[in-house]
Amino acid sequence: MRFTPLSLAGAYRVELEKRGDDRGFFARMFCENEFAQHGLATRWVQVNSSYSAAKGTLRGLHFQRPPSAEAKLVRCLRGAIFDVIVDLRAGSATYGRHETLHLDDEKRAMVYIPPGFAHGFQTLTDDVELLYFHSAAYDPRHEGGLHHADGRLAIAWPLPPEQLSERDQGFPFLTDLEPIEL
Repeated sequence: MRFTPLSLAGAYRVELEKRGDDRGFFARMFCENEFAQHGLATRWVQVNSSYSAAKGTLRGLHFQRPPSAEAKLVRCLRGAIFDVIVDLRAGSATYGRHETLHLDDEKRAMVYIPPGFAHGFQTLTDDVELLYFHSAAYDPRHEGGLHHADGRLAIAWPLPPEQLSERDQGFPFLTDLEPIEL
């Protein structure tokens, strides 16, 4: 695997190192030793998937606070997405900043999101399926969200938002959130 640090400390783009032949290829998606060498989470307690039928679907921006703050490893299994992470860590030099990535089923890259970040995405194609590894179990008592259209974030979503849930539309803006104390 190749780990490329993103502009927000602790976040990485993780790319597969394929070993191919006439049949196709083989690649590791996770290796405890390599993740540990980069100081990343090595214990995943929950694996989730999501499916979005329509291009333009926007989900997020979601996070969990301690004691359920979680690292995530996200891969797009089918289709393509515009992925967004936002640093919400108290005391972070990049608090309130975001980074975007393009993830798709051709390059098969993943994004590693450390605890204390909000995460969301917009589908760039129809029929998108994602796979998420979580270092902490979902806990509705500690979940939170950040409004996708916060002007302070100035996220340049590539398409008009579609299929946005009522819950996601009601998330607060950054100025109304408490930073996440880890």
